[in-house]
Amino acid sequence: MTKATTKLRELLARPETLLAPFTYDGFTARIAEEAGFDAVYMSGFGTSMSKGIPDVGLLSQTEMIENAAYIVEAVSVPVLADADTGYGNAINVGRTIRQYERAGVAGVHIEDQVAPKKCGFFDGKMVIEMDEAARKIQAAVEARSDDDFVVIARCDALVVNGWDDVERRCRAYVNAGADLVFVDGIRTADDLAEFASRLNDLPRMYNGELPPTDVASAGFKIQIHRGPVFALYPIIKEMMVELKEKGEISAMSRWGTGGALRMDIANALGLERITELEQRYATSG
Repeated sequence: MTKATTKLRELLARPETLLAPFTYDGFTARIAEEAGFDAVYMSGFGTSMSKGIPDVGLLSQTEMIENAAYIVEAVSVPVLADADTGYGNAINVGRTIRQYERAGVAGVHIEDQVAPKKCGFFDGKMVIEMDEAARKIQAAVEARSDDDFVVIARCDALVVNGWDDVERRCRAYVNAGADLVFVDGIRTADDLAEFASRLNDLPRMYNGELPPTDVASAGFKIQIHRGPVFALYPIIKEMMVELKEKGEISAMSRWGTGGALRMDIANALGLERITELEQRYATSG
């Protein structure tokens, strides 16, 4: 069986951009796999959201890795994961990498924010010195036991220091051993074009919902897409309000009865396989 890390390396070797949707638990990851995605991304924003808290560095290394392990167990495709700042200094980063490897994750990104970090699109971000951040990337690369494990350097310096510092940092991180660079906080097509132009000789990852065709034409190796997870809030809220005010959810009529939906969900979660195993291991008693 091909390792998840090797699968991810093979996907990154293809000419096309790897599109990986945000997920935050085993259920959303299974849906993504069912939809045909070749890889999934465990979002720190989504993981925090699932715990009812904002993405401002409140979750611990242990909580993030535990969540990643559930997602890995739920799907057969490679899982990329948010590893925040590595949860400490370069020494902590080394342990973080080993723990994510043990969980079965195929790759992570480590960012250069000051801890406690924030979502890359929140105000008030600060970044550590470039040399310290580069050493953390070096520690991540040297800590991995599997050379196929992908280490992505995330740079959050754009809104803090501007593009010139971003470019210096990204090149330093690749020199430290990063497999890809990821500039977070890209908001516009112009920002994306600037990212691609300044760092066109480096393998790059993009986070956002600009059209995947545009991202691919700009030469990015990975796009992580937050759309499906972010869309949950308005969809679920609309249904909750309708249920509270009208006692029904009109959209349910499009999807069949509650019983049918229950079985669709259960089968998406692997119920059919459990039923097969029950029959396989059943005793005459």
